[in-house]
Amino acid sequence: MSVVLETTLGDITIDLYYEERPISSKNFLYLCAIKYYNFCLFHSIQTNFIAQTGDPTGTGRGGESIYRELYGEQAKYFDMEKKPLIKHRKRGTVSMVNNSNNQHGSQFFLTLSANLDSLDGIHTVFGEIVDGWDVLDKINIAVVDRDFRPYHDIRIIHTVIISNPYKIPSSLDIPERSPSPTIERVKSSMIAFDEIFDEDRVQGKTDEEIKDYIEEKEAQARAQILELIGDLPEADIKPPENVLFVCKLNPVTTDEDLQTIFSRFGEILSCEIVRDKKTGDSLCYAFIEYENEEDAEQAYFKMDNVLIDDRRIHVDFSQSVAKAKWEYDKKQRKLKALKAQRRSPRQSPRRSPRMSPRRSPQRASRRSPRRSPRRSPRRSPQRASRRSPRRSPPRSPSRSSLSKRFKSKR
Repeated sequence: MSVVLETTLGDITIDLYYEERPISSKNFLYLCAIKYYNFCLFHSIQTNFIAQTGDPTGTGRGGESIYRELYGEQAKYFDMEKKPLIKHRKRGTVSMVNNSNNQHGSQFFLTLSANLDSLDGIHTVFGEIVDGWDVLDKINIAVVDRDFRPYHDIRIIHTVIISNPYKIPSSLDIPERSPSPTIERVKSSMIAFDEIFDEDRVQGKTDEEIKDYIEEKEAQARAQILELIGDLPEADIKPPENVLFVCKLNPVTTDEDLQTIFSRFGEILSCEIVRDKKTGDSLCYAFIEYENEEDAEQAYFKMDNVLIDDRRIHVDFSQSVAKAKWEYDKKQRKLKALKAQRRSPRQSPRRSPRMSPRRSPQRASRRSPRRSPRRSPRRSPQRASRRSPRRSPPRSPSRSSLSKRFKSKR
C-alpha cells in the first residue's frame, strides 16, 4: 500500500506497514482519501532529526484522526500501536506524533537521519519513504527560525493513493477533485510557497526566460529570508555604484592615510578600514564612498595596483552589500548599548540610605524571630571556684607584722 505526497519541493512516495500497523495505516490512508492533508504545512523542521506536518492549523497543536468522522468525538484520537516494536532505524521513517497521552491524531513526521533511538516506543512507526530522497534532502536544509518554523513555506499540495487494500467506508465524504484551500489555511506570516512561480508572468516566454524568471524569484526569496534572520538590512538592497572596495592593504595603513591618498580624485563621504570586532586589528580591506560616481570611476582606473605602505593594493567597485551590512551592524550595536544604558539605573554621587517600608503587625508576626547573637554563658560561683586561682601580686608587709617579728627576735 503506497501513497504519494505531492509537496511544493517535489513528490515523496511512502509505503505503509498496513499489516503491522493496521489502525495507523487506515487512519493515514482515509485522511489522504478525503484530502485532509492538502496544503498542510511542514510546521517544524529540525535538521538531521525530523520534519513534522499533518496539522491543518500549522501550529502543531491541531489535527484529529479519521475515526472522529466515523465514530464521533470520543474517537478524536486513537491509542498508539506498540506491538510489534518498529524502531526509527532508517532515514525516511514515517511515524505518527504522540500527543503526550500515548494517542495519535493526524500529525506525522519524516525522519531526516538514521538511528533515532530516542523516538522508539514513543511514536508509532507506520511507514517509510521509498522514493523522493532529493525532496527529503531539500527539506532537511530548509532555513528555519528559532522555533524550527521554515521561513519559506513547504506544504503538501496533494495526496495520491496508489494502492489500497482497505475498503473506504461509504460514510466518508470523498471529494471528486481536490478542494480549493481556504484563505486561513494558506495564510502565512512567512514567505508563501507560491511567491516564486507565477503562471501569468511566464505565459508566452521561452524556456530560458522562464528559467531566468524562476532564478530571479528564488534570489528574491533568499534575500527575504536573509532579511528575516537579520543578515541583510533590506531584502532589495543593491551594491552602491559610488563605493570602491580596496583590499590587500598593509595592516599599518590608517583611515586618514587612505582618505588623504584617494581624496585627490574627489570629495569622499566616508573612508573606513574594516577591523576586527574584538581586537580592533585591520582586516586589510576598506570601503571608500565618493560623493559622485565619476570620481569613483576615476579613482578605480588610477589607483588599482598602486603601492601604498609597501603593499600593492587592489581597487574594484563594490560587488556586495558588505559595507551596508557592516554599517547596519554598527548601528544595531549602538542602539543596543543605548538601550542597555537607559535600562540601567543612574547612579547619583551620594545617596542617603533608604529605609525599608514598615511592615504591618500581621506580617511582622509571621516573620521568624531574630536570634540574638550568642553570648558566652555566665559562670556560676561554683564553676568559678573550680577555676585555677590567680596569684595576686606581692604586698608590702604592714607595721603590726613588723613589730611582732621584732619582738620575737628579741
